[in-house]
Amino acid sequence: MAVGILLVGGFGTRLKPLTDESPKPMLPVAGLPVTEHQILAAKKAGVHTLVLATSYLAEIFTPYFGDGAKWGIKILYAVEKEPLGTGGAIRNAAELLGRDEPVVVFNGDVLSRHSIADQIKFHTDNKADVTLHLIDVEDARAFGCVPTDADGRVTAFLEKMDNPVTNSINAGCYVFSPDVIDKIPLGTVVSVERETFPALVASGRSVFGYKEQSYWLDVGTPAALFKGSRDLVEGDFQAMAGTTIAPDAVITGGTSIGARCTIGAGVHIDDCIIGDDVMIGDGARLSHSFIAHGTAVAAGVQKSAHYLSQKLDLPIIV
Repeated sequence: MAVGILLVGGFGTRLKPLTDESPKPMLPVAGLPVTEHQILAAKKAGVHTLVLATSYLAEIFTPYFGDGAKWGIKILYAVEKEPLGTGGAIRNAAELLGRDEPVVVFNGDVLSRHSIADQIKFHTDNKADVTLHLIDVEDARAFGCVPTDADGRVTAFLEKMDNPVTNSINAGCYVFSPDVIDKIPLGTVVSVERETFPALVASGRSVFGYKEQSYWLDVGTPAALFKGSRDLVEGDFQAMAGTTIAPDAVITGGTSIGARCTIGAGVHIDDCIIGDDVMIGDGARLSHSFIAHGTAVAAGVQKSAHYLSQKLDLPIIV
């Protein structure tokens, strides 16, 4: 068993305008918020208590997730008054947790299908201080790379470079031993990637890389968010409970449709993410667009690559 921390406090700058009205981890992917996908993965791995480390638009999380009973997991909330960086957020959230189990830390904008349970086991088997999930990419120049020795021990954290020494990169899921978290200063802005991890390696602490080549995606841009949603949708489209779709509507491109939506007659939808409680009027044509929760799209509207809500109608790059 383990406890967890989910880092969901970022501003989502790369995802604007989608994040003007919602924190990025609450944006829907295949009908569910990114955070809900991560909670389900944490539960499957045996995490029994999860702290959501929130900051930007923190008030949106609690009404949706509550105490976690719906998902069979205990959910707590640590709200940062000012952003503390990844390390500061982890330390702040850990104040709500005990110190007798491994702590799994998830980045809030990553979709991953790797086995978190196997990563935890790898961590405990190696008596590690920290274990990072690593994946190999074809071109590591866009990432910092993480070389390891023959035993899987991390030897360095390297910034982006033209000729990477390895194609292994940090995939954003960590298992900490609790005493390591306690050494991060409380109430201080700290980056685990740039400060904590390199310092641990330099001091000879046991930092390991758990390598598993599985589905992984950083959904931090509109294009990536749409890709992540398409990847999880089986077939031309997916609709959640309570949605009604006119018989002659044409829906393609891995579109995801939220709960309690109404899709009118003659509507054409391609490669869209549609939130909950959306009404799309007869004859509307939408492509590569994000329709926020509760939006009413008028009959006959034609939009491509737009973010639509009750308040906003803005172009997006998808």
